[in-house]
Amino acid sequence: MTHTHDLTALSLAEAVRAKDLSPVEITDHYLERIERVNPQVGAYVTVTAERARDEARRAEKAVLEAATPAELPAFHGVPIPVKDLNMVNGVRVTLGSSVFSDLTGFADDNVVVLLREAGSVLLGKTATPEFGLPCYTESAVSPPARTPWDLSRSAGGSSGGAAAAVAAGLAPIAQGSDGGGSIRIPSSVCGLFGIKPTRGRVSQGPVVPDLFGLSTNGPIARSVRDAAALLDVMARPFPGDLYAAPPAQGTFLSYADRAPGRLRIARTAAPAVPGAEVHPDCVAAYEEAGALLEELGHEVVELPPVFGPELVPVFEMLWGVMATMTPVDPDQEHRLQPLTQWLRERGRKTSAEQLFRAHASLQAALRQALPVMNGFDAILSPTLAQPPAPVGHFHDQEPAENFERQKVFTPFCAAYNISGQPAVNVPLHWTAPDENGQGLPIGVMLAGRLGGEGTLISLAAQLEEARPWIDRKPAIWAA
Repeated sequence: MTHTHDLTALSLAEAVRAKDLSPVEITDHYLERIERVNPQVGAYVTVTAERARDEARRAEKAVLEAATPAELPAFHGVPIPVKDLNMVNGVRVTLGSSVFSDLTGFADDNVVVLLREAGSVLLGKTATPEFGLPCYTESAVSPPARTPWDLSRSAGGSSGGAAAAVAAGLAPIAQGSDGGGSIRIPSSVCGLFGIKPTRGRVSQGPVVPDLFGLSTNGPIARSVRDAAALLDVMARPFPGDLYAAPPAQGTFLSYADRAPGRLRIARTAAPAVPGAEVHPDCVAAYEEAGALLEELGHEVVELPPVFGPELVPVFEMLWGVMATMTPVDPDQEHRLQPLTQWLRERGRKTSAEQLFRAHASLQAALRQALPVMNGFDAILSPTLAQPPAPVGHFHDQEPAENFERQKVFTPFCAAYNISGQPAVNVPLHWTAPDENGQGLPIGVMLAGRLGGEGTLISLAAQLEEARPWIDRKPAIWAA
């Protein structure tokens, strides 16, 4: 028997247009599942049930009044939650912090405006760690976000709530954001496809600045086509954006429906972070992906060294400075998580000269690395160096040890936030089943040229067709 949450986001949109499903019954289905299942996975920090039902009723009315289905926007009547780092006017926004637990959004982020224009229904706000800083989602304002594949393990971060929602069938698709891997990390540990777009492809405004160009919004989905369609919705520049991506040739969804041709793909499993060791399960996923790419006719070669360990302290410096960007009343600083306090202290010790020198060193490194990487259509690597981590693995440590554990857990992702290149997590591999008959998802990452999301989408769709993953569902899916 097929349930509503078995359908992809695009299938739901088609069902709404065909009047086979109403936005109201779709919304009610997800709200009922959230009420039952969310306490187990910690996906949502705020559920906007009344607002969702009101939006669904208005969406249903629009369906009945539309002259043709073509009049309806891409995700009309489809529920899409928003990460709790992003502001929705009139809706609680905690930023994952007890300091802001009573804050109400006073504006719509640009990406929220676009989701609304696409006809989506807001189910609520998905959980995030404090200010989105860590690679796991454990905060003082909501329970830990857990991967539905093993509830003792973290859903990753900082878009952990978004990924947990999609993987547990509590949303058909979700918006996330990625400043150092925050879409790809949770997508990997939750068995999903996630896209970090090219720098400047998706607006960060109007409240959040994009000064460093590290972070961007992007989609988290079960299928490549869903993610591509949501990226089409998100990919619109706004006045005041500091960065601009190369124009896309056609829609991203159209790339999911075309063959990529024979590509030249580089691969590397060498982490730039000193002390990071790649777990055998992550190596196996990487090797299997490389073999599959060759089976599909692509040329796969080794990537020459492009990013070295000298960039790690530079990124750490920027991360500390970014931690200071959220204004906090000095009298409330003591309420922040220990890691956040530690990072903000490091950031405040960074001088303007050090910050500018850090940017200069990054640009110098990119001038050397990009000509090499541009010689390939895509670059394959593990997404993470380790399988999904137990809840508390990072959070229960002192800040310095916490941060060190995060670095060796995710030594591959941040390079593409530094370079601005697009990168995706592809959920091709699961570990051997445990005593409950479930394995753990282990993702692999594909990065592309600046502006090359289309190629990555075509390639990922080819991989999805060759090794379908959408029918892999955790046990909690049937709850």
